This record gives sequence, C-alpha cells and structure tokens, in this order.
Amino acid sequence: MEKKARGWDYFLLALIVFGGLGMEVVYMSFLEPKLLGYSANSSEWTTGQHIFHWVLTCMTWGLISWYAIRDAKKSCGFDVFVERQKLQKWQWTAIFVCIAAALVSSYISWDGCKVIKEFESRGFLLFVFQYIYYAFETVLFLLIIVFGQKAFEVWFKRENIPYGGIVCGLTWGFAHAFTKGSLLMGITGIFMGFLLGAAYLFAGRDIRKTYLILLIMFMF
Repeated sequence: MEKKARGWDYFLLALIVFGGLGMEVVYMSFLEPKLLGYSANSSEWTTGQHIFHWVLTCMTWGLISWYAIRDAKKSCGFDVFVERQKLQKWQWTAIFVCIAAALVSSYISWDGCKVIKEFESRGFLLFVFQYIYYAFETVLFLLIIVFGQKAFEVWFKRENIPYGGIVCGLTWGFAHAFTKGSLLMGITGIFMGFLLGAAYLFAGRDIRKTYLILLIMFMF
C-alpha cells in the first residue's frame, strides 16, 4: 500500500535522478581529465576512452536508478512496477501521435535519421555502446517523469496534466542548452520532455510499456 508521502518526497527523488544525469558532466569535465588524462573535448577521445566513459556512466546511472526505485517503495510505499490496466484504443492512438511527433522532431534536429547518422559517424562498436548508453539514459528520463508526475499530483490533486513531462523537459532542456551552448537544443529538449511525459500518461502510467515507448521516441 502506498504511504502518505509528501509531494516533496517524490520531487526530491526526481532531483536525485536528474543529479545522476549530471554526473556525466562531472566525469567528462573533472574526473576523467584530471585522473585519467582524457582530453576535455570528447571528440578527441579514442574508442577505448569513449567506451570506458559510457560504461562508467551507465554503471552510475544504474545504481542511482536502483536507489531511487528502492527508496520510492521503502519510504513512500510507491511501487513503480505496479501492474496497470489494459490500454484502450484511444490511448494507443495518442501514443502513436507522440511517437510520430518525436520522430519528426528528431529527423529535423538531425537533418536525417538519427540511427543512420549515429552509425555512420560512430562505426559499429561505438554505435553499440552508444545505444546501450541511451538505454540507461532513457531509464533516468522515465524516472524523472514518474517522480515529477507523482509530486505535482500530490500537490495539485490533478492527474490529467503531464507534470512529469514538464519537469523532464525543463531539466533536460536547460541542461542541453547549458552543456551544448544551444538555445535551440534547449527548446527541443523541453518539447521532447513534454512528449515523453504525455506518453507516460497515455500508457496508463505503466512503466514497462512507457520504457519501450520512450526508447523508440528517444533513440530514433
């Protein structure tokens, strides 16, 4: 049974997960250059350096995700893996629209198909590890949405607004604008975050279905 948790309890979990995303910046900007002698510019990394960075980042993200999911259940009585009801046709239609909008946005941003562009620029080995990295990154985006959604639902008592997507979009968007130095990427991040959050609601808050949907929306 879900305990009487405060909105702040859930929002703090969302911030912890977002902080986990930020650990990659710490690794790239400080730990790896200082301790391992990596270039501060990742475009100058060797194949081995790229793979090491992604493996280290994924391990960190996996631990943070495990902690957040465990703490949500232990402290708040909130099980993110609880079974949900079967989706109706209108929900699948809405999900399809979200996926289509995300793919169109990705195609415009990448000036082509993201997967093909990534494969051509990375090569097979780096491409494989890059997409394993994306799979872990999607878990964190999903948890930010889940906990952000729960926090605002507790605060405002309304369940039909994609609060989690707004939280994800703002954090992801501002982070991209800052790290990439591009306002357009920030705006795209906000838009994508909102779509991901809407897809979570349309999927009936089923985290398993939502993860697969978000993988398609984010990876392609």
